[in-house]
Amino acid sequence: MAWGIDLNKTKYAQPHRLRWQLLLYYLAVMLAILGGSIIAVYEFTYHSLYAQFEHRLEVLAQAASHSLLSIKVQYLQAQENGNPNHTLDPDVPRRLDYDQDLDIPWRKLREPNQGVEWFNAQGQLVGNAGTLLWDLPPVPGWQTLEPGNIRLVTLSVYSYPQGKPQLEGYIRTSEDITEVEDLLVRFRWGLLFGGSVILAVTGLGGIWLTRQSLKPIERSLQQLKQFTADASHELRSPLAAIKTSAEVMQYYPERIHPLEMKKVVGIANATKQMTRLVDDLMLLARMDADVITQTQEWTVIRLDLLLRDLSSSLEDQAQAKNIDLEFELLPNVEVRGISEQINRLFTNLLENSLHYTCEGGKVILSMKKIDHAVAIAITDTGIGIAPEDLKFVFDRFWRADRARSRRVGGTGLGLAIAQTIAQQHRGEITVSSQLGVGSCFQVRLPIV
Repeated sequence: MAWGIDLNKTKYAQPHRLRWQLLLYYLAVMLAILGGSIIAVYEFTYHSLYAQFEHRLEVLAQAASHSLLSIKVQYLQAQENGNPNHTLDPDVPRRLDYDQDLDIPWRKLREPNQGVEWFNAQGQLVGNAGTLLWDLPPVPGWQTLEPGNIRLVTLSVYSYPQGKPQLEGYIRTSEDITEVEDLLVRFRWGLLFGGSVILAVTGLGGIWLTRQSLKPIERSLQQLKQFTADASHELRSPLAAIKTSAEVMQYYPERIHPLEMKKVVGIANATKQMTRLVDDLMLLARMDADVITQTQEWTVIRLDLLLRDLSSSLEDQAQAKNIDLEFELLPNVEVRGISEQINRLFTNLLENSLHYTCEGGKVILSMKKIDHAVAIAITDTGIGIAPEDLKFVFDRFWRADRARSRRVGGTGLGLAIAQTIAQQHRGEITVSSQLGVGSCFQVRLPIV
């Protein structure tokens, strides 16, 4: 079996499917933009809050550094008085500190979740204030204590006697970051809720926009379908007249010159092919308009009996090409649908396989049940389909140039009709093929 792309290939898209595809693309783009914006806003807020938090700790540590001299003096006095477990006295006399500024007596911290610790140059604790106190040696820089969500910063304090830096001690400030984390959690929930509302509004707007944008396309498509149906209907009468004339001429061959009879036969064959093409176009137009499924009643169909009758009708065609046609049927398989359409579905697939299978080949139809469906596989030993051409197999008026050079006949609509019938019966058709080996068309239909 061989196929190719026709230059005048026509493929009809389902309007409702196209509408949903456009809506999904629109929502995907809007979701990407909205998601990127939310992430950017959150990252900016996150870094801003922590920058403010860390700046506040640094300012607190710098302010506390002015009291290091007074606290060291108070600590030494307590040691001399034999009181190692001293507490800070806020009324220590004010004096010039290491940078020759007047030091500031330490008072109570404004925030209850903060702590300040003063260390001498040897890393020994000489004073503390606040509720957050740690039995850790001072390490200059930033630290985070994970179990308690505590952020710490340690600054080194230097004096400059004779212009040379001399380490005098360390200041460590700490603060609980739980409040910042709680604020970020509330902010995330707010962004999530706001983003969901915006996305919902965007979705409603997208539905309206896609409907409005597709209206001109749907009108054009409807006009094209109507033109196809009208043109096919108008062509039937002249084709019938040509067919009748050709048949009359063939009925009285003695009245025609023998050399002209070949032309009459060619006219008759071409008219027959054109008539079939017109019938196929009208059938597709009716199926596109969903006229058939709305006007004809669905019944329960014994699929095994239908296929058995079909095998009898195709036996002569298979024998004419010496093709082995085999049917492997399951008993009592029932589907719901329109009997004429189901028959047309499998007739098209089997005729297609017979048409593209060489003499002496084999075509096998097999059935098997899968969950709540029946799978009918039609396998042939034809010339196969190239992998890059498989996606075009069910396109209308699509066939391969290689096939045209080898085979004649057919309208290029058989597989398109088969796919449309399968979809209208809530089924599907898939195809697999290997060039030079053969093809397998599988139809899956829901069973009763």
